[in-house]
Parts: sequence; C-alpha cells; structure tokens
Amino acid sequence: MNPGVISVAYLIAGVLFIRSLGGLSKQETAKDGNLYGMVGMALAVVVTAIMWSSGAGAGSRSGLALLGGAVLIGTLIGSGLARRVEMTGMPELVAVLHSFVGLAAVLVGLSSYLSMHEGALLPAEREVHLVEIWVGIAVGALTFTGSIIAWAKLKGSISGKPLLLPGRHLLNAVIAIAIVGLAVPFVRASAPSGTLFVLLMTAIAGGLGIHLVMAIGGADMPVVVSLLNSYSGWAAASAGFVLANDLLIVTGALVGASGTILSIIMCRAMNRSILSVVFGGFGTGDSKSSAAPATGEVHELKAGEVAERLTAAKSVIIVPGYGMAVARAQQAVNELTRILRDKGVKVQFAIHPVAGRLPGHMNVLLAEAGVPYDIVHEMDEINHEFSTTDVVLVIGANDVVNPGALDDPGSPIYGMPVLEVWKSKLVVVFKRGMAAGYAGVENPLFFHDNCRMLFGDAKKSMDALVTATRE
Repeated sequence: MNPGVISVAYLIAGVLFIRSLGGLSKQETAKDGNLYGMVGMALAVVVTAIMWSSGAGAGSRSGLALLGGAVLIGTLIGSGLARRVEMTGMPELVAVLHSFVGLAAVLVGLSSYLSMHEGALLPAEREVHLVEIWVGIAVGALTFTGSIIAWAKLKGSISGKPLLLPGRHLLNAVIAIAIVGLAVPFVRASAPSGTLFVLLMTAIAGGLGIHLVMAIGGADMPVVVSLLNSYSGWAAASAGFVLANDLLIVTGALVGASGTILSIIMCRAMNRSILSVVFGGFGTGDSKSSAAPATGEVHELKAGEVAERLTAAKSVIIVPGYGMAVARAQQAVNELTRILRDKGVKVQFAIHPVAGRLPGHMNVLLAEAGVPYDIVHEMDEINHEFSTTDVVLVIGANDVVNPGALDDPGSPIYGMPVLEVWKSKLVVVFKRGMAAGYAGVENPLFFHDNCRMLFGDAKKSMDALVTATRE
C-alpha cells in the first residue's frame, strides 16, 4: 500500500478518535462519540492489516488468514460479553479490558526483543529500541496485574479494604529502583541473552501493580479504574514505539492523557492528591485517630409515608448510588420522577464524581432509563440547593453522603467533598440494612433527626413508592 495512503488513513483514524473523546465528554453526544471511535478503530485495523500483508512476503496469505480469524474470534467474544454484561458489571468489564491492553504490551515487547536482529540497528538505535521495549513491558505488566486486582475488588472476590503492609512506600521505591536498575544490564546484553533480565523485571513490575492496587481502599476505586485506563493508554503508546506504528502511539497517548486528566479531575473533586491515591497513602487507614462511632436512634418510614412527603413537597433531589444499579431500580426511579414532575414537583438528580464504581456510572444508568439530561447535575452544581430542598431520596448511596467526611478527622474519608443531603428538610435513605458502604465506613447520617430509613430492596421499595405516589 502507498505510504501516503497509509498516512492519510491513519490521520483520519486519529481525528475520529479525537472526535470520539470529545463526544464521550457529554451525555447528549456519547452515542456519537462511540460511533466515531468504532469507525476509527475499524479503519485502523483494516489499513494496518493491508499494510502488513503487503509486506509479509510469500506467507502473507496465510498470515492474513490467521489475523482475520483472530479478529473474528475477538469480535464474537467482545460482542457476546457486551450483550450479556449488566450495567452493574461494567466496572469489572472495563478493568478486565484494561488488563488485556497491558498483557498485549508485554507480549509485543517480548516478541520484539526475541526477534530483534542486532546487526540491523546502529548502536544508538539499538539502545533506544531496547529502552522502548523495557518501558513498554514494565508499564504493560503493571497495568495487567493492577487491572486484575481491580477487577477482583470490584467483583467482590477480594475485599475492598486496603492492604497496608509495613513500610509499603519504601517497598514501592525499592521495586521502582530495581526496575530502572535492571535496565542497565539488559541494554548491555546482546539479544536474546538479556531475556532473564526482562523476565525478572516483568515479574517485579507485575508485583508492583498488585501491591499498588491492593493498598487502595474501596472509596478510591473509581479513581483507580480511571487511572488504570490511563496506564493502558501509555502501555499501548509504548507498544506503538516498539512496533514503529504512529497511529498506535497517537491512540495510546490520547487514552493515556485523557485518563490522567480524568483521574486528576476526580481527585480534585475528592480533595485528594493523585499521588496519594496511587500510592495508597491517603484515606486508607494512615490516620492516627479513629472515626467516631456512629450511634443514635434510627427512624424508619414506609413507602406510603414517603409518598405522602413527596407529593406534598415542592422540590425533591434524588441521589443515586451503586445500590440502585445492583437492584436495577433506575427504571422505577425514572417513573417516579415523571409522576412527581407531572404533579408540579421540581425533581433533580445529584451525582457525586465517584458515585458507583466507575466514572460516569450513574449518568449512564440514568440515561439508559430515560431520565432527562437537564435535571442531572454534578456535585458542585447542586450542593448549594440541599438547604432549600424539601425531600432528598438517597438510593443505594452511602460514602458520598457521609457527613463524617467533613466533620470527623478520624474518618478514613475525611476531607472528601460529599453531597450535603443532611441540610435538607427530610432525607430518606433506601438501604437493605445498616451495613457500612463499600469503603467500610459507618455513616452517621442515618442517625440524624431529619433522616428516615426505607429498608428493603431498592427496586421493590421504588415500585411500592411509585404505586403509592400515583394514587
């Protein structure tokens, strides 16, 4: 294929990826963003396959057939997973996909090193190429194992509580120094005699990925998923350098940069440093004091009583959480919203930056249920309105409405901005029981005088509330 045609095709694909990121930044344009991304990726795969087969020599037909078969198998598996996965399973799926990118970077780096011809490169070119391989494998291994641990935590196979080893920061520093230090003998060794060094480094980097994510608490998991997305992008960019593929470099850099920016935005919204989240040094039990025990009397309401309060209210704010997703209550929430708005009640939604277990998780759920975009607001836009709100419904949320984050220095989530629902006239919390949230922190909100509990499955409670409100 003509090099000029390849360059133009790659440029078009790159523009489509940029348009995809732009579209995904807003709910209204998210579908278009996905479409741009799919078209760009299809174009990139087809052009790369043609370019590779045209230069593959006599074995191009068989090689192209193998490539086509691999793409077909991957397409069938991916489409099958996408159709079957529930919205509650999206965080785990995203984490698994990140791990695939990391593993691919490792395999590309190892393959490139084992097939490298020493005499084909000048000394400076050889050293640069070996450094590219080293960095790509290191980032890929860290992304792979870190994403697997994140998947296990999100799935519940591993506890969401942080694993805080003694001297963990020193351990991380030693591992990082070892990864850098091993690069010296690797670069000096002739291929493939440096294989032992690169395999040892891969294991060490993989261990670092496990330790970093194990040390991060449940409250920070949405940030971790975003950060791993960034890592996967940098891993892909590293693979692009190894393969000398410009589009892979650009695509990886786009994903890596956007993931990093999103992680920083989320950390700022939580009043945290991104470095403290990465190294598990904030909000993970490092505080010398302990959280004040949440005690008091719990007041309960039934669905009929909540319906009476809602129909008599002038303004209502709904705060969705992961519990709503698990109960699949979003459709009932949308129905309740429609009924109340028809009755003249002002209804709005308040979304915390880390609500759910994936950035934007709640926004996608509400959009899927048909909730109008213009009544869904981020924390900074709506927090000031709680003081003038009659009723707040907290559906399956816990840590993001915990007042201990503001007034209890001993709380593991102290310093994190939260939705100040307790300032409203009445707060109704939909919850199965009195268990702590995903971060393992008790919530004193439940004992406030203006807080009432509606116990039970969120879907059944919402269905009963819809019926009572409609009457």
